[in-house]
Amino acid sequence: MTPRPRTIMRIHFHPAEPTDELYEQLLAVLEGITPRVEPHPSDWAADVDLTGALRYWAQDAAGLVGVIRLRAIALHGVQSSAGAGPNRTIAAMAAAVTAPGAATIVGHGPYEIAAFLRPQPAVALPGVGPASARSLARYGITTVGDIADTPPATLQRILGTVARQAHDRAHGQDDRSVVPAVAPKTISASRRFDRDELDPDQHHRTVLGLIEQLGARLRDEQSVAQAVTLTVTYADRTSTTRTRTLIEPTAHTPDLGATGRELLALLGLQRARVRAISLRAERLIPAEQAVHQLTLDTRDDKARDLEAALDLARARYGPGVAGAAAAYRHTA
Repeated sequence: MTPRPRTIMRIHFHPAEPTDELYEQLLAVLEGITPRVEPHPSDWAADVDLTGALRYWAQDAAGLVGVIRLRAIALHGVQSSAGAGPNRTIAAMAAAVTAPGAATIVGHGPYEIAAFLRPQPAVALPGVGPASARSLARYGITTVGDIADTPPATLQRILGTVARQAHDRAHGQDDRSVVPAVAPKTISASRRFDRDELDPDQHHRTVLGLIEQLGARLRDEQSVAQAVTLTVTYADRTSTTRTRTLIEPTAHTPDLGATGRELLALLGLQRARVRAISLRAERLIPAEQAVHQLTLDTRDDKARDLEAALDLARARYGPGVAGAAAAYRHTA
């Protein structure tokens, strides 16, 4: 019996106020359609294998994707964008070029696959980063179609070990399966502005304030984060997400703050019209499993002692009574 062609969907959610609880609720929407769901919480996304669900729900790919997106907005008020196709590479690329509130469906026919893939820039192909794209461009290889047309031996000389993968994906070949999993433990904090916020200083203060919240919650739960993700939502409801792995797992606010400020600087918001900012502490592990690199700098010890004192004050008097001065709005 000929195996049924696969249909994979990549869906991105665009919530106004991201929270861990909301992400779990949105995953439950997906799992109500099919159990084959692989979460990507740092991107507020998930990969979903719709192959068996299409027959069960008596829908084609466009119809079932539409049902999923309708449920997300009807049940939780969350807009989404989605891409679907015969494998994970095509689904991810289709989702990446789709605006919030829309879906891009790529058919299984060779012509449909080639028509979608070939015009895409080389950097859009998963596994081809900016550095690899620049190397390819020096040889006049600028699109996915160019990668598909380049002999594997030539790609090997340019890209090294990832050449075979890039060549296969440029031809629409990707046999990776969707691996169902529980979303990894995270903690998030967010702020939605009452109006479009253009002030970079306010963006900076907001990030520091969210870092204060994350650090306090991590220490309360005796956990440490291994990565931090910053998501900025703009006035047009689009968003940008950046993630950084920490030098060492930590719940120490100054260390988290340094990473948060770095992520904010990378976005270069300047006068961007920002509607909301959220921060997520990711890949959490118990604090007892973390190893802290000792230094001879006594300032770090003093900062940790101060942090412990602030935690005690917060526990006694409630949140918001103390913290980094820069996290609070200055008043005359």
